Amino acid sequence: MTSTASPPTTTAPPALRGSLGTASIVLMVLAAAAPLSVVGGSVPLGIALGNGAAFPTAFVVCCVVLLLFAVGFCAMARYVKEAGAFYAYVDKGLGGRAGLGSAYLALVTYTAIQLAVYGYIGVALDSLVQSYGGPQLPWWAWAGAVAVVVGVLGCRQVDLSGKVLGVLMAGEVGIVLALNAAVLVRGGDHGLSTALVSPERLTSGAPGLAVTFAIAGFLGFEATAVFRDEARDPDRTIPRATYLALVLVGGFYALSSWALISAWGDEEAVAEAARDPENMLMATVHRYLGSSAEHLAQVLFVTSLFACVLSFHHVIARYVHSLADRGALPARLGRAHARHHSPYMASLAQSGSAVVLIAVFALAGLDPITEVFTWMGGLASAGVDVLMLLTCAAVLVFFRRFAGDTRRWQTLWAPALGGLGLIALLVLTVLNFPLLIGGSAAFATLLLGLLPAAFVLGWARGHRVPAPAELPASA
Repeated sequence: MTSTASPPTTTAPPALRGSLGTASIVLMVLAAAAPLSVVGGSVPLGIALGNGAAFPTAFVVCCVVLLLFAVGFCAMARYVKEAGAFYAYVDKGLGGRAGLGSAYLALVTYTAIQLAVYGYIGVALDSLVQSYGGPQLPWWAWAGAVAVVVGVLGCRQVDLSGKVLGVLMAGEVGIVLALNAAVLVRGGDHGLSTALVSPERLTSGAPGLAVTFAIAGFLGFEATAVFRDEARDPDRTIPRATYLALVLVGGFYALSSWALISAWGDEEAVAEAARDPENMLMATVHRYLGSSAEHLAQVLFVTSLFACVLSFHHVIARYVHSLADRGALPARLGRAHARHHSPYMASLAQSGSAVVLIAVFALAGLDPITEVFTWMGGLASAGVDVLMLLTCAAVLVFFRRFAGDTRRWQTLWAPALGGLGLIALLVLTVLNFPLLIGGSAAFATLLLGLLPAAFVLGWARGHRVPAPAELPASA
């Protein structure tokens, strides 16, 4: 009697999986935008250094440009099945080498903004703990502790982080909306601001610098596409989440900055923002909502920064996971957790690199706010501008090569207009970058040079990575 051996069975490696709906993905994007941090940090600086009481218009301008960009971005979404956001789009439209260059550029960009937030949260957390009688610790100690917590959550299923971010978002958005409502009901010290409809106000001061501060508030909106593999019905969920996130972010910032100005009065708001930008929001909350609300706002400011750094951690980990799957990074970084279906190896690598860079900044004696936060935040703003321009070019080229979508507005005019707007925003960002780092043009050039260097490195690495499969003309 002979026995027949059963053929060996193979088990596919665990893949990323989740059930994120539109609301969960929008929460990830809003958390990355860190709304309370922007209203309390970027807005006062934009008022003081930008175009004064008309600063809310900068958010409107940026939102319109990004909505034009999003039209082409979403039109191409159904043809891009890989998670990876900008990297996947550029890969599909401009080829493997340009795609890999944009991926390396994205890693530098998102790492920069995450490091900026680590610098800020280290200071904010130390200040909060001391206010309740706790010990004083160096900023890097608090930042390192936050990195550990973020790393643990990054190794779990993304749905868990979505729930954590949802709770944190509700608190920080709620306190700002409560302030907005109080200002609207009371009318502000000198009535509601009318600077938005005043032509001379719109062009006063430095509108270019105002746009530079405003665009930073939208960082991370494209992360909707990064969660494609974990989204429920991604062909519908990703476009909906992208449009909804942009409209909510732009509307929230424009309304909240206008309410903050109205609370003081046009001239008084500019003077207060110039005198004490770091505490302008908390002082306004104290005046309109009371001391208890101010204490709550201080706690929520820290949780806002935490939500931001957690969201960007997820984005970076998924970029690394996608690159490892493609063969552009070591294969072990593409492993997904057998139970949580998360990119745990990429998450661990990202957490380790963040801790190392925090240590480097600490040993170098850099100030966490005026140097780490400002330098890295400015670098990230420029990097995202470049990534979106590359994506616009990819959309235009893709739809000229493949006749899958003949709608002219979605595939030509909107992305072209969005690209022109992004060029203008990038020029303004680069021209104002030296002001963000103390006026040194040479150092500004050195920092900004990291962006093309990352792209060139990825481009050069591309010859070792298989080219993406071509789509048929009827795709």
